[in-house]
Amino acid sequence: MSLDYLLSLAGDSDGVLYVMAFMLLIALVVIIDRGWQLRQTILKGRAFVYLLSRTTELDRKKLAGLTRQAGDLPEAALVDTAYRHFGLADGEQLGNRMDEAIQLIAPQLDRRLWVLDTIVTLAPLLGLFGTILGMFKAFHVLAAPGHAPTAVTGGVADALVATASGLFIAMVGLLAFNAYNNQIRVILHQLDSVRTMLLNRMDGSPLVPPGQGAADAKADGALAVGTEN
Repeated sequence: MSLDYLLSLAGDSDGVLYVMAFMLLIALVVIIDRGWQLRQTILKGRAFVYLLSRTTELDRKKLAGLTRQAGDLPEAALVDTAYRHFGLADGEQLGNRMDEAIQLIAPQLDRRLWVLDTIVTLAPLLGLFGTILGMFKAFHVLAAPGHAPTAVTGGVADALVATASGLFIAMVGLLAFNAYNNQIRVILHQLDSVRTMLLNRMDGSPLVPPGQGAADAKADGALAVGTEN
């Protein structure tokens, strides 16, 4: 299937294939943009979750440092909420404020995905519409005197290109749409993990680091008390 043949089909499609090519271009732009942003958010968020997991307690100074390290990550809003309400709210109250922050962040994660959703639905319908227009032209040849059967079959084959193009665009968009929805769920899980970690490290109770037993934690606590005395 040469480029000249495709251009010839596009010229005979009453503009349908041109519209579908534009839809494919838009879909690819959204796929590249959102794919890069979501992937970077997951990788950086995973590193931030690991950093926070290595912290056993948090005070106002440490929260300020974590806010700077979070940068433009969604997790920065949670840390900033904890920083602003440090000493003013704790437990369930602070958890509710962090839930509010997550609810404000969530709509930003799936922005422009509605474009992919629309293209996935519209592309097959537009392809079918282009095929119907091509079928009209193909069977119109039957009314002409001395028509050749190959002219009809060739016209039908050309008309089906629009349907195939619509299905291809829809499949590409659907794969990306489902993949990005899964990535958004991962990011929301990371946000929920950060929320839980912040609450656990701000409740005033000792947090035993991974690899350290309860007896070791008690011994460290007794040592710290003895040193203070």
